Amino acid sequence: MALPNMTRIRQQFEAPVLADLPAAIHAELARIDAASIISPGETVAITAGSRGVANVDIAVKATVDYLKTLGAKPFVVPAMGSHGGATPEGQRSVLEHYGITEETVGAPVKATMEVVELGKTADGLPVFFDRYAAEADHVVPLNRIKAHTDFNGSIESGLMKMLVIGLGKQQGANLYHRAFFQYSFEHVIRAVGGFILDTGKIAFGLGLIENAHEETAKAVAVPAAQLLQTERELLIEAKSLMGRLPFDELDLLIVDWTGKNISGTGMDTNVIGRMMQNFEPEPAKPAILRIFVRDLTEESDGNATGIGLADFTTTRLVDQIDRHSTYMNGITALGPQKSKIPFYYDTDREAIEVALDTIGLTEPEDARVIRIESTLRLTELDVSEVLLEDAQLHSRLEVIGETKPFAFDATGNLLPF
Repeated sequence: MALPNMTRIRQQFEAPVLADLPAAIHAELARIDAASIISPGETVAITAGSRGVANVDIAVKATVDYLKTLGAKPFVVPAMGSHGGATPEGQRSVLEHYGITEETVGAPVKATMEVVELGKTADGLPVFFDRYAAEADHVVPLNRIKAHTDFNGSIESGLMKMLVIGLGKQQGANLYHRAFFQYSFEHVIRAVGGFILDTGKIAFGLGLIENAHEETAKAVAVPAAQLLQTERELLIEAKSLMGRLPFDELDLLIVDWTGKNISGTGMDTNVIGRMMQNFEPEPAKPAILRIFVRDLTEESDGNATGIGLADFTTTRLVDQIDRHSTYMNGITALGPQKSKIPFYYDTDREAIEVALDTIGLTEPEDARVIRIESTLRLTELDVSEVLLEDAQLHSRLEVIGETKPFAFDATGNLLPF
């Protein structure tokens, strides 16, 4: 089969960068007068999640260091629902992947899957909360604020979701995902999160925003009373900085890497235009006919959640799947449809040829194809020849490579991006 020729291009994004994250966090904590909220000797649980948040270890350590200057006793709790195989050891291991250990951040890491019930919402939903966090004098949610992969709303992925899903552990995460079916994502997050805020246990939040290059663009400390409204404002700002594909209609998207460190669904659904979420409409754009995913990141530890968003994959990826962690994630989130195994082939060449054989009357060499490293890395990408003219006219795009055929190794797999 004749395949399209490809050309490397570079996208230009508005990309502010925070040069000194620890200094920015310390300045923010001073701005909100954290010393008036937390007294010497009090214990403070700082959350850390399972997403690939830029500089998360630095942010956690900076928060720990500042709290110590107040005489507080900070510690870290994993806030990641059922991730890490829904075990304390697994969740601790996830944090270690991100450089968060007692030695690196200067504070204990306390991992448990046990929860306590803080009460019930007006809808009758139990409010489950990590036992160690519940026993602390204060809790500080620290997380990246970004568009969610399952729904659109005024609050999506950020501090409120971490309080509800992350600190709800497997029991809470599963219950709240069930409740999403009857109510809605945003309603449940606001109801349960609002109840948690009303307990007075939340000292303040630390929200991080990233630019399209996975760099920390902003850090904001938010008093508990302002958390909901400020998160809404920061979400709008975060969405304006998101990385996107430069074209909305494609015949084939080739994604080199999927994984939990890239997105909760392996690939960011806002980038690929597929959610497969019950009771939520599919995005109108981008419209991508076929998606081929080549490999699973090592950091995922076999958790292939979201692989069902693709149409094609490889045998090597399928062989890496840890069914326990993948199934646990899918069952907890009530999204088994997102982790069905696609058609898989022994080589990349086979998968690409089959994918291009299923796009209708368009000849493969004329197909609109883009290859990306991952949905987190969209600065440089390869586009097929038919897209090149449009790319040359695009003010944010720069052609940086020669037009040439796909480069396969001797086994029929694409050379590294």
